[in-house]
Amino acid sequence: MEIYQATMKDLDAVASLFNMYRTFYQQTPDLEGAKTFIRSRLENKDSVIFVAKSNNEYIGFTQLYPTFSSISMKKAWILNDMFVDAKARNHGVGGMLLQKAKEFANKTGAKSITLETTPDNEVAQGLYEKYGYKKDDQYYHYYLELGE
Repeated sequence: MEIYQATMKDLDAVASLFNMYRTFYQQTPDLEGAKTFIRSRLENKDSVIFVAKSNNEYIGFTQLYPTFSSISMKKAWILNDMFVDAKARNHGVGGMLLQKAKEFANKTGAKSITLETTPDNEVAQGLYEKYGYKKDDQYYHYYLELGE
């Protein structure tokens, strides 16, 4: 298995995984929209995407977005998306993607990596905790949904 930073040559495969990821979270499938979205992220270099491949087949990805911590005055990363194809689960792919993200964050001098998951995604929660992520019980997180 190999894990590496995605480039434009990986666009179609990453878009397909991204589309599956979105449907996992009950979004309407939209492969063309996924492709447009991922293309924009890669072209604008406003996210970092790592892909997992096994036997020349794309089996997972994670996407990191940069942010900053004003308190520490350091870079931080938001692990916004992570998905492993159902047929590749329980083989350590998710852990390897988390490890690659951690290595990258360390290499870029980041203070932290943050992520969110749904309360019912207990499998993901167990994986994150296994790799050292801690559930935040110190801060409340809020969001403001804006109209279309």
